[in-house]
Amino acid sequence: MNFPLYIAKRYLFSKSSNNAINIMTAIASGGVIIASSALFIVLSVFAGLKDYSLQFSSLVDPDLKLMPIEGKSFLFSENDIAKLNLIDGIASFSKVIEERIIIKSENKSLLATLKGVDENYLSVTSIDSMITKGRWISSGSNEVVAGWGISNNLSFGILDYLKPLSLYVPKPGKGQPSSLKSIYNAAYVSNVGLFDINEELNSEYIYADISLAKQLLNYKDYQISALELNLISEVDESNIRTQLENTFKNRFEIKNREELNDALFKMLNTENLAIYLIFTLVIIIALFNVIGAIIMMILDKKKSLNTLFNLGSETKTIRYIFFLQGSLMTVISGIAGVTIGVLVVLVQQHFNLVMLTPDLPYPVKMNFTNVLIVVVTIFALGIIASKIASQRITKQLIR
Repeated sequence: MNFPLYIAKRYLFSKSSNNAINIMTAIASGGVIIASSALFIVLSVFAGLKDYSLQFSSLVDPDLKLMPIEGKSFLFSENDIAKLNLIDGIASFSKVIEERIIIKSENKSLLATLKGVDENYLSVTSIDSMITKGRWISSGSNEVVAGWGISNNLSFGILDYLKPLSLYVPKPGKGQPSSLKSIYNAAYVSNVGLFDINEELNSEYIYADISLAKQLLNYKDYQISALELNLISEVDESNIRTQLENTFKNRFEIKNREELNDALFKMLNTENLAIYLIFTLVIIIALFNVIGAIIMMILDKKKSLNTLFNLGSETKTIRYIFFLQGSLMTVISGIAGVTIGVLVVLVQQHFNLVMLTPDLPYPVKMNFTNVLIVVVTIFALGIIASKIASQRITKQLIR
C-alpha cells in the first residue's frame, strides 16, 4: 500500500486524544457536506425553474423561425414552398403575419400584437392546448383568440356578439389625412377563445386568421411576416439551418426557440451563475475549517511526525500525508453532501413535499451536469485548501 495514503487514512479515521480536534474535524467535514448538498439542491431548483419557465415558450414558439433580414415582410411564393418541401427534416411549417394594432372594445382601447396564422399553425405549435375558455379560430373567419390579460383590460369575454371588438391598423402614407377612415384600416371581429400562457403573453398577443391580417395590412397574396417551422424529432438543427441558408441565400434571419427568447435565457443563465458563485463562496468559507482542522492535526501529531522524520521520511512526504488527509476529507464529505442533495431532489420529485402554490409543487430537475459541477468544485477547492494547510509543515516544525 502507498505509505503516505495509509498514514493519511489512519489520521483521518482514527480519533485524536485531543477532543477539541475531533470536534473541529467533525465541524469541518459537516460544513463541506452541508455546503455541497445545498449547492446541488439550489442548482437543481434553478434547473427545474428554468424548465418550468421555458415550457410555455415551447407551446407557442416554433423550432425555427424565418424572418426577413430587412423590413417587416417578404414574399414567399409557391416556388419557394416547393423548395422548402425538398428540405429533409421539416415536419410542417406555417405562414404568419405579425403587426402592432389597436384593439377597441366600447370606450376602451389597447395596443397589442396581432398574429395572423394559417391552418397549419396548430401543427407547428400547441397554442390550442393553452385555451382555457372557448375554442380556436376557424379558417377564413373574422374570429380571434385573445389572452386573458387583454380580455381583463378591455372587459370582454367570448362569443359576445352584442359587444364586438374593433381592430385598427394605421395605413402607410404621407400628407394630411382627410378623415379617420383614411388613417386606419379597421375590422370588426368576434372573440371565440381565451388563452392563458403567462402574464406577458396574455397581455400582448391576439390571434386571428391570416386572411384577416392580410386584409388589415393590405398585404399581397404571398406576402407574410415570418415562416415558422416544426422539425422532425431528433433531427440535427444545424443541418436544417445550413440547408435553409443554402436554399434561400441572404433572404432570411433564422432563429431557434432559444434565440427567440434570448432575454429570458440570458436572465436565467445569469441567475444560475450568480447562485453558483454565491454558494461556491460558502464552500470556500467552509473549507477554511478544513484548513484549520488540518493545521490543528499537524500540531497534535508533532511527535509522530518527528518519529517519521527520524525513520527516514522526507519533509515533502510528510506534507503529502496531510495533503492527502485534507483531500480525502473534502472528497468524502463532498460525495456525502451530493448524495444527500440527490436524495432530497428525488424525494421532492416523487412526493412533492415543498409546494410553490397549493396546486404546484416546487419544480426541481435531476441533472447529471449539476452533479459533475458540484463534485468538480468541491474536489478542486478541497485540493487547494489541503495544499495550503500542508505547506505549514517545515523541518523546524517536525524537529
